[in-house]
Amino acid sequence: MPAVLQVGLTGNIASGKSNAARVFAELGARIIDADRIAHEIMSPGHRVYDKVVEAFGGEILRPDGTIDRRILGRIVFSREEKRLLLNSLVHPGVLVEVQRRMAAAAEENARAIIIVDAALMIETGYYRLHDCLVVVACQPGLQLSRLMNRDGLTLEEARARIASQMPVEEKLARADYKIDASGTLRETRKQIEAIYRELVLRERRQAGASRTQHGGDR
Repeated sequence: MPAVLQVGLTGNIASGKSNAARVFAELGARIIDADRIAHEIMSPGHRVYDKVVEAFGGEILRPDGTIDRRILGRIVFSREEKRLLLNSLVHPGVLVEVQRRMAAAAEENARAIIIVDAALMIETGYYRLHDCLVVVACQPGLQLSRLMNRDGLTLEEARARIASQMPVEEKLARADYKIDASGTLRETRKQIEAIYRELVLRERRQAGASRTQHGGDR
C-alpha cells in the first residue's frame, strides 16, 4: 500500500466524533467509518450476523430478520461479559474490511489523508496501526444529555453506556491531536480545521521522506 497518511479518529459515545468526521471529509480527508462497517457486517447474509444471532438468540431480531440494535444494546451494556463477547465477534471482521478499504483508497490516491473513524480504536489496540491519533471529547454533562436526547435513553441507561467505555482521560493521554467539542459547532470546526492543516503538512513531510528513501534505494 502506498505511504498515505493514516489517521485514527476516536472518542467516547456522544462526544462529537461523527461531526468531526463530517468536517474532516468536507476539508478533503477520506473517511472510513468503522462503526458503519460494523453495522454492515451485522446484516443478514454476513458470517458475523450469523455468529451474533447464534450467540445472543432470536430475541435480538426484528420481524424482518435484521438485528434490533436497541435490544442488543440493552443486553451488552448491562453485562460486561456480553459486551466483550459481541466485540470479539464483530471487531476482527471490521478490521479486515477497514484495511481493505484503506488499501483501495491509497491505490486511488497515493497522497490521500485517510481517517479511520472508530469508537473503540484504543480499546482494541487498532490505533497503533495509524500514523497519528485524533481524540474528540466534551464535558461529561453535555455528553450525558446528548446521549439521552440522541438515543432516547433513560439517565441510568445513558450512564451505563458511558461507564462501559474507557475513561476519556486515558484516551486523551494517547492523542496526538485533541478536539474539545463542548462549544459551538463553529468553535469545534476551527479546531478541526487547524488539525487538518497540521495533517496536510504531516502528509507532505511523509511523502517527501518516502520519495527520498525510494530514490536512495535505486
